[in-house]
Formats: sequence, structure tokens, C-alpha cells
Amino acid sequence: MPVQKGQDGEVEEGVALRALLLALGDPVVDVAAAPHGLDVQVDKVVILDPEDRVEAREGDLVLLIGVRGSRARSMVRTLAEQGAAAVAVKTGVHAQPQEVLPPPTEQRSERARRSAEEARALRTEAQEAGIALLTVRPEVRWDQLQSVCQNIVDDARVTATEDLPEAGGDLFSMAQTIAHLTGGLVSIEDAASRVLAYSSGAEVDELRRLSVLGRQGPESYLALLREWGVFAKLRSGEEVVRVEEHPELGIRRRLAVGIHAGRRPLGSIWVQEGSKPLAAHAEEALLGAARTTALHMIRQRTQTSAGLRLREDLLSSLLEGSIDASALTDTVEVHTDRAALVIAFSPRRGSGTEDVEGRTGERTDRPERELRRRRLIDLVSVHTAAYRRGSLTTALDGRVYVLLPDLARGREGWRGVEQSVVALARRTVAAARAALGLRVQAAVGSLVERLADVPESRAEADRVLDAMDRDLDRDDDWEVATISDVRSQVLVSETLAHLRADPSLRDPRVSRLVEHDRAGGADLVHSLLAYLEAFGDARSAAERLHVHPNTLRYRVRRATAVSGIDLSDPGERLFTWLQLLMEQHDPGR
Repeated sequence: MPVQKGQDGEVEEGVALRALLLALGDPVVDVAAAPHGLDVQVDKVVILDPEDRVEAREGDLVLLIGVRGSRARSMVRTLAEQGAAAVAVKTGVHAQPQEVLPPPTEQRSERARRSAEEARALRTEAQEAGIALLTVRPEVRWDQLQSVCQNIVDDARVTATEDLPEAGGDLFSMAQTIAHLTGGLVSIEDAASRVLAYSSGAEVDELRRLSVLGRQGPESYLALLREWGVFAKLRSGEEVVRVEEHPELGIRRRLAVGIHAGRRPLGSIWVQEGSKPLAAHAEEALLGAARTTALHMIRQRTQTSAGLRLREDLLSSLLEGSIDASALTDTVEVHTDRAALVIAFSPRRGSGTEDVEGRTGERTDRPERELRRRRLIDLVSVHTAAYRRGSLTTALDGRVYVLLPDLARGREGWRGVEQSVVALARRTVAAARAALGLRVQAAVGSLVERLADVPESRAEADRVLDAMDRDLDRDDDWEVATISDVRSQVLVSETLAHLRADPSLRDPRVSRLVEHDRAGGADLVHSLLAYLEAFGDARSAAERLHVHPNTLRYRVRRATAVSGIDLSDPGERLFTWLQLLMEQHDPGR
């Protein structure tokens, strides 16, 4: 294990790169290459700019500022030769949230292409030189990153050399804060009256003493509280409940409030009065504390372990194409040379059932949204883990992604594998509706031969989900699909997306027909669209619309008269059909 000497000559231990990434929390950096894994030791964090001499010591994490191209690759190789543990750079290549944007200009596309090539070249250089490469998010300031990382290293040294008490966690800190605000002794309990956290203090009554010692209120006291209706009030809403003093029972005066995620009770906060009266605004403070504590309890209930969180972050980076596949295999037991595929899940838009982000249906509070989001992730994880032990799940850009690695050809070939995965996705979608009340869509990406090609499978699944959101969402037949199921629909949907993004791609004659229908309440657009989709077969289109063929023929003639469109021209027929489809499926209408 690499170590370094401090100013007093004593040996100072550093921290594993894995632990450093865990301590950073939400990813501000991505792992682009990790040829020796994530357990390399970081002893010091240093900044190196182009004017500095390129030098490093064993165990250094070097933040490489303002260097690009061949110069950056040369410096990375030199730092590796000098024993640096890792180097961090900004390449300008990071995944952005999915948005509907106009097509990039040619200049922007060229710039993005050059940045991507530069990132790949730098990753290859680091891989060959044997040094970990981290890419830093563009918005992160170098000085802040250096300070935070160095503090993590220093804290690790302190933890390793001192006998520190066990960390209490966020809820214990929250209990102490509530105690200061209310002037009482605080305990935070779950819905089963189990004590999760409590504040310090000596003036405890019998109920608090037994609750803290036993980590749960004594049954005799709990029965009294139920008899007095305290628990019913705590479960029913945000009312602050007063429990008067009962000296004969060893109970001092108390305030209590329920903790809720929407209508779902999570637990309660109790404030016992000591020798001094509670603060004047104790009830108001307690109400605010309950709303804040709800988020802490949701996170504590659903938060993954630090190791699992890192695994999810690495999987997200692999799906975005910003990480070398070997960095994931250092943390997860998967093979880079075996087949894999990605399943993507997304709540359906405009389904009438409130989705995981609370965008439709009744308005929900933040704790409830976070709880629903985590429950969907957990549900997907459970179902996919039952299918394959090595499955990995993560949330990214509002969607839930599953990586199924190490796939092997079955008796029916790869087609059989794909069919079994589609069946898994259908079961998961059905379970989300039954257990969570969520209407969810799923897309299965194609099999890829190597783990490094997983971003291609993810991109394909995203294309299918994007088409579902834009143009297939009203069709219940497409709750689960692969690109082969809906390739033509996806291609048409992507074509319509380009048309929507560029207002110049409009035929004013079609626009005139659309406005005529909106102004007069006519149904010429719908009738003309059905006629075009039936290849001009008036009887077939009329049957689909449940009207007489003569009625349909009249509407088509009327539509051409209003618009001036020449249906004998195949080009005009094609573009009229596309523009009418675009108007019919416009998400903004």
C-alpha cells in the first residue's frame, strides 16, 4: 500500500480511489479508465497547469488543468511513469439530460465529434500507460474539487489513526437540531414506534428511558397512547398532538407530530419537556421538522449502501459511454467479452395515473415523489435480479435502466434470449401497474457482443421509448417493444421529431387545412389522413371512420379544395401525410 511521510516524518496512509469516489457522493467525476482497478491508493491531491513542470509522486491524484490534445496525452503518460495514482481532466464530453432540441448545427456537430475523439484518445493513452483517468464535469471548479478531495484523504487518515465513535447519521443530527429548536428531548420513530434516532439530554422520564434503552416504546405505554387516540391523530395528518403530563405514570408533557410522504405515514417525532417549558414556537418548529425529516427517512429507508451507489454510478457512466468497461468489471463480476443487453423502463406520459415524477394526476409532495421513484427502481431490481443474478439497475435522466450481462445463446439461439427478456419486461410492467399503480413502458435494446458496446443497446432502447412518448403512447399494444417490433414506427417518429424541430419544414397548404378544421370544427384532417393511410381506398377508410364512403369522398374533395393540395402528386401525398401525422401526434397540443 503506497504511503507518504508527513512533515514530522511519520508515515501517512491515504485512501483508495474507490473510497474517494464514494465520499464525493453524487458524481462530479466519471471514471474513464481504471487499468489497475479502483483500489489504487490516493495520498495527495495536486493541481497541475500547463505552466508547471510535469512531476508527481507515487499516490498523487493530479488535476490536469487547461491541457488538451497531444499535450494532454503526453502529460498523462509522464505522470503514469512517475507513479501518480490517477489524473483528472475536463474533456467537454459529458452526457446531458434528454431534451427535445433542434438539430445541431454543422459547427456544433464537428466540435462534438472532435471532443469525443479527443476523449477516446486520452482514455486509450491512460489505459495503455496504466493510470486511472477521471473526467470532471464542466461545471465543477478545480479549486473546490482539489479542496474536497484533499479533505476526504485527510479525514481518512484521521479515521484510521483515532478511535472515533460510531457515526450517528442524518437522523441523529436532525434529532439534535429539533431539540435545540423546541427546547425539549427529541426522539424520531418509525411507523412501528421503533426508535430510529434521539437527542442527547439527562432529564428523561420513564417512557423516554425505556424507549431509548429498548429502541421501542414499552407495550403498556403504547397501549395507553392508542387508547388516548394519539396514534390515530399522528397517522391522519400533520396536526401537532399534545400529550399532557401524567406523573403517576412517569410521563412528562409531550408534543408529537406525524411524518408523512403524501398520505403514507412514515413515523413520528416526539418532544419531551424537561425541567424548563418548551420553546414558544415549538409546535411550529416541530411541523417544519416533520416535513424535513420525511426526506431524511425516505433516503434512509431506500438509500443503497455506498458500494451499491458506486456500482450504480459506474453503470450510468457505462451507459453514457463515458467509462471504459474494465472500470465496471473491477467493481462488479461481469465479463467484458460476453453478450449483454439493456432494458429501459419509463412511466407513461399522460396516462391519467400519476407517474414517478408526479407530473400528472394529483400534485404530490417531494418525499412522496422520491418514495415512488425509489419503489419503481426497487421493483425493477427485484424482477430483473430474479431473472439473472448479475443484473445491474440504475436511474438516469428520469428512466430506469437494467443491464443484463454475461448472456449465453440458448437452444433457440439469440432470438430465444430476446424473447425471454421481453417476457421479463412484460412481467415487470404488469407488476408496476398492480403494485404501484404506475403505467410503465419498457424497451429492450438489441444484444451486443461486448460489454463495451452496451451504450449502443441503451441508445436503441431510448429510441424506442422516445417514439413511444412522442407517437406511440396512445397505443396500449406498445407497453413493451424492441426495435425490430416497431422499427418503421420509430423511423417515422424520428422523422416527425425533425419536422417539429424546424418550423420551416411546413407546407402552408396543409397548415391552412389544419387551421380550417380548428376554426370551424370540421373533421377534414382526420378524414384525409385515414384516406391517405388506406392508399386512397375510400371504402376501407370509410369503414375505419364508421362513415359512408360517399361521405368520405366528399370530405376528401372538400379538403383538397380548402388547402389546394394535389393528391395526384406522390410527393405532395407523402409530405401531406407526414405533416398531418405531426399535427395529430404533437405532444405540445
